[in-house]
Amino acid sequence: MNNRPNRRYRPSKRAQRITIGTVVVLAIAGFNGPALYGFASEKYHNYKINQPEYKADKGHWQIVDVPDKYKINTIHAALLNTGKVLLVAGSGNNAKNFDAKTFRTVLWDPVKNTFKNIPTPNDLFCSGHNQLPDGKLLVAGGTQRYETLKGDVKKAGGLMFLYNENPDKGKTIKKGTRFTGRENGKTFVAQNNTIIPRAKKKVDPATGKVKVTASLARVYSEAEKKGRKYSTGSQDQYTVSGLKGAEKKNIYGIAQKMSFDKKDFQGIKDAYEFDPVAERYITVDPMHEARWYPTQVTLQDGRVLTVSGLDDIGQVVPGKNEIYNPDTNKWNYLPKTRFFPTYPGLHLIGENRIFYSGTTAGYGPDNKGRIPGIWNIETNKFTKIPGMGDPNILETSMSVPLPPTQSRKYMVQGGGGVGESPKSSDKTRIVDLKEDSPRFHDGPKLYEKVRYPSSVILPNDTVLTTNGSGQYRGKTDSNVLKAAIYDPKKNAYKEAAEPLVGRNYHSGGLLLPDGRVMTFGSDSLYSDKANTKPGKFDQRIEIYTPPYLNKEGKEQPDLQDVGKSRKTLSLGDKVSFKSKDAKKVEKMRLVRPGSFTHVTNVEQSSVALKVKKGADGTLNTAIPDDPSLVTPGWWMVYAVDKDGIPSKAKWVKVSVDPQAKHTTITKGDPVVNPKN
Repeated sequence: MNNRPNRRYRPSKRAQRITIGTVVVLAIAGFNGPALYGFASEKYHNYKINQPEYKADKGHWQIVDVPDKYKINTIHAALLNTGKVLLVAGSGNNAKNFDAKTFRTVLWDPVKNTFKNIPTPNDLFCSGHNQLPDGKLLVAGGTQRYETLKGDVKKAGGLMFLYNENPDKGKTIKKGTRFTGRENGKTFVAQNNTIIPRAKKKVDPATGKVKVTASLARVYSEAEKKGRKYSTGSQDQYTVSGLKGAEKKNIYGIAQKMSFDKKDFQGIKDAYEFDPVAERYITVDPMHEARWYPTQVTLQDGRVLTVSGLDDIGQVVPGKNEIYNPDTNKWNYLPKTRFFPTYPGLHLIGENRIFYSGTTAGYGPDNKGRIPGIWNIETNKFTKIPGMGDPNILETSMSVPLPPTQSRKYMVQGGGGVGESPKSSDKTRIVDLKEDSPRFHDGPKLYEKVRYPSSVILPNDTVLTTNGSGQYRGKTDSNVLKAAIYDPKKNAYKEAAEPLVGRNYHSGGLLLPDGRVMTFGSDSLYSDKANTKPGKFDQRIEIYTPPYLNKEGKEQPDLQDVGKSRKTLSLGDKVSFKSKDAKKVEKMRLVRPGSFTHVTNVEQSSVALKVKKGADGTLNTAIPDDPSLVTPGWWMVYAVDKDGIPSKAKWVKVSVDPQAKHTTITKGDPVVNPKN
């Protein structure tokens, strides 16, 4: 029992100082409450997201330290089989860089966090790219001319249609060739090279008469000088400079009005292969069509389908699709046309069968080429898939194959209206292509209405979706700092840690070999809510470490090669790996390295592998024998344990299947069928 007398409590001097300090803080809070609250909230948020329990539940984001000389406006990113990531800017949506021919590519090693500047041969801004069977990356198309808005156009210009009536010889019209009007006397200059084929000659077998039909080509042309007086308002025939003799009569131009209307971006025909070993671009034959915003898909035989894009006069390529053969480095047309808006979401789902999800990322009419379906590129038959109630708000949405890819289920996420429409969507739509009559059904809603969401398939059969913006290019400060992980088995999203960087147009993400995810880019039109200040490209790279890599006391399962560290396999081949954690391994996945741009990563795929465990810690599996499921090239193999934790990836190379069905192609112009 305490018999000490009661004493009046007197605070210590230290306690007095704390009390006085608290009173002062509260007094300041009375004048500046919101600022103080915001500071405290931010401090608490930073504390919370770095707690082990939070990381284990939602994952963790971290910004990569990039030295200034390697910072670029990353538009395109691709994981190479060396484990390095190719970051491509080209001119980086910067007209000053374009004019100065300052084109950038950087190679990043995410393990060592080292960087290397790569000489870039052309403006690969808004090109197409995909993985090739030998491990190189095909990069095709890019920018020939930047967009000029009406009011900023300084020279009158337009299309010059060039005709050739000579059936025996074609003609190359070089950039800089001058065209002079016979009636108006005004001169316009060709802005790029073009070839006018020879005229078509047909003999009537009954009469023996020869009918000659002039061939046609077109080239964008501008007035020699600035000024309104050089524009025209009506059709005229034009003489072509530099011609001699009969060519002066056989070759001529015809143009409608040459005006100061808005000038769209224009594409290029140039194509390159990036060699990940030599770490340089290699020039290959150019495409037949110039393309800006094209989509490229590796087919089952290793060749590449290339579709859409803006051509060399700034119009959507009118359905002229072509095939690249990596063995010959040459391009050939598909025999028939099929129109798609730019950067369409195309996925290989069978031999010569392509699923079009309806997703796009830019240009094209709102009433053509928007309906999802299955396209047989051998017969050109297109079977529409019903159930997509809003095909006109799929622009800037993303489509992703739900893992494992054998399910042939696809999800379309978010999106917005065509062009600069203020519409955006939080819907997801799912289709099972194995059904007898496939149909889209609504899935769970996204974290918010967003354009430009980036989705990356994780090795544990879930899908990470991040970022986006509520409006076109983040207008009115509408970037969404949210992420979620979708589980196909539960058909539900789970909230993930919030990204540190807002990302909209020109952004994306890739799965890395160690199981983490990198995100890049963001090209806001404005930097303020009132849309009065120009935006600035976000050059930061961010790494997301998923919850499965943040489990306390849990390490990634071991996975080691048996024999050679790199293997070349054929479809159906057996392959074995060693693991000291073999008993804990539950499944194995074969994952295609990503190649992401403009809400488009059409080849990402995670294929389930059957696993048999040996008594000595061996994991025995085999490559599926479907060439449309496992396309030729390099793939990553992950072992995933019972806790859903993946190993670090091992690389395998899958060779071209000699039995894979080839696609019919033609060397000349495709047959134009207006019904397609």
